Amino acid sequence: MGLFALANSFTMRVCLSMTITQMVLHVEPSEHIVGETCPDPDTMDDSNIVNNVTTIFDNSDRYDWNESTQGFLLSAFYYGYVVTHLPGGLLAEKFGGKWTVGVGLLITSLATMVSPLAVKFGGATGLFFIRVLEGAGEGPVTPAFVLLLARWIPPSERSRFGAMIFGGAQIGNIFGPYISGLLLSDGGSWHNVFYVFGGLGVIWFVFWVFLCYNTPNSHPFISDEEKEYLNNNIIASGLHKKLDPVPFKALLRSAPLWVLVMAAVGHDWGYFTMITDLPKYFSDVLKFNIKETGLMSALPYIAMYIFSFVFASLCDLCIKKNWHSIGTGRKIYTTISSTVPAVFIILASYSGCNKMVAVGLFIASMAFMGGFYSSVKINAMDIAPNYAGTCSAFVNGLGAISGIITPYLVGLLTPDQTITQWRMAFWTVVAVLLATNLLYVIWGSGDPQWWDDVDKYGYPPGWKHGPLKRRNQNIEKKIVYPKHDHSPVSTD
Repeated sequence: MGLFALANSFTMRVCLSMTITQMVLHVEPSEHIVGETCPDPDTMDDSNIVNNVTTIFDNSDRYDWNESTQGFLLSAFYYGYVVTHLPGGLLAEKFGGKWTVGVGLLITSLATMVSPLAVKFGGATGLFFIRVLEGAGEGPVTPAFVLLLARWIPPSERSRFGAMIFGGAQIGNIFGPYISGLLLSDGGSWHNVFYVFGGLGVIWFVFWVFLCYNTPNSHPFISDEEKEYLNNNIIASGLHKKLDPVPFKALLRSAPLWVLVMAAVGHDWGYFTMITDLPKYFSDVLKFNIKETGLMSALPYIAMYIFSFVFASLCDLCIKKNWHSIGTGRKIYTTISSTVPAVFIILASYSGCNKMVAVGLFIASMAFMGGFYSSVKINAMDIAPNYAGTCSAFVNGLGAISGIITPYLVGLLTPDQTITQWRMAFWTVVAVLLATNLLYVIWGSGDPQWWDDVDKYGYPPGWKHGPLKRRNQNIEKKIVYPKHDHSPVSTD
């Protein structure tokens, strides 16, 4: 259900990247454009031009939005997404991840379904506000899922479970563009894309309500043996006692948390550029038709999904065998998911109009980004298992600011959609990836921080900012399993 949740969330997130190519009016390039452009196969056959005009292009359903306006609309989702991350993490810690995830994705699903209506009556402004609402619904999803993982998954299995669940994003990135391309081909209405993906989100919500629970101890179906195993192997004390308020004054002074934010900003800068603007690059620069664009846009995420499991299995194996520490593993795979993709992205920008070479290089770049799910994406659980929801919200929320900047910046840098202009956009991605990775390698950590459990770790020397705990100590609620009776007994 977690995999399907992330898959649904990303199909709804990225579907505009495909539909916007069919929502806008396309005009012939003007003579003043300077820079390399690729030939359009459709212009080589007059019959194709006629077919395009009569069967696909319907000006009554298309809008005169320039590149900067399109970039602004593509970034709108992330305005709402960033704002609700931290409240979502706090809500998850207070009420549990189940309803935080469920209600958030239901809001996004319903907003997606009414997107065509918003465009009809509000134009670009209406679409902007509905996309902000979609982002607001999805903002709590990642921090709430990190909290669910911290409450359900033992540390030695987190890389694989993180790859499995958050890899659902790649399932969404695969099927979102591909299915959109099928729905849009042969004159298909772009309205249908929003109806299909929004409807799937509503169906998912119904199953989520009845099948998923906040903690192992609240789940009515799993065995007592499994509950005992999870209680003995999960270190998040929120499983057994009521947590103290989030220690913000220590959290905001934590160097490992801030460099994790920097690493997330760098990764998201590259990742959001790919998922938001790659379909436009394939369609407007390399001149793939809409069905080909959907397929070509999906291929890089198939590779990323497969390699995320490869990297996750290697990381968990090395940690179990004590070949390296958790912190070293996180740094290794953060470096893999930043530096290697940077090389392939810049090579792709210099491949010119060679479509197959460009697509192959983009596939390679996204494959190595799969290491992200064994590193930055789950590192909040390592450094703060008790407050994983809040920390993940802090990291992912600030990292997602990249999603606001990159689509608009790409729109400004590529007004004429030439290869030269796009190359400058890709060089920007490379610089951010490399710089933020360097910061994480120097100051990142995989160890629980003292402020996550003051009872266990105490205060650091020289702490001068007051106590983090309540005056009244928590009352622990322990789960006792008798030797011959597997029924749990609650004692206070």
